[in-house]
Amino acid sequence: MTTPRQFPNVRSIAVGGSLAALAVLLVTAPAAAADLAITVANVANAQGKVLVAVCSAETFLGPNCPYTGEEPARPGSVTVVVHKVPPGTYAVQSFHDENQNLELDRNFLGLPKEGVGFSNDAPMRFGPPRYADAALVVTEPVTSTTLTLRYLIER
Repeated sequence: MTTPRQFPNVRSIAVGGSLAALAVLLVTAPAAAADLAITVANVANAQGKVLVAVCSAETFLGPNCPYTGEEPARPGSVTVVVHKVPPGTYAVQSFHDENQNLELDRNFLGLPKEGVGFSNDAPMRFGPPRYADAALVVTEPVTSTTLTLRYLIER
């Protein structure tokens, strides 16, 4: 008959096995995610698409925001739903890509030629808004927000 003293690591193997089983459960469990419904107001016309990007503090104002969506433009308001956004704090940036080149076109001074907008209608004072002004909290299952496009150059 074997005594527990002969197997000093039995307890650590059992704990290690339990941790491994827990890790498998966590990996296979569905990740929490939300749908973010963004109503983009003040769309000038039906040309092109309305593009939105949901950005972390690190990706805000850049081209690599991790969550994006688009809808055909139409005058007035367009709602774009971005699916599977993990709960957290983000800022939304949007623009009306009238010529569908997937770029925010600018004039020779660097001002956007197409409508732009940010969550919380974050103010643009002599430049782009601060992340803190545009930040919003995304929660499950659905978070809704509205932003207004601004056309900075007279049309």
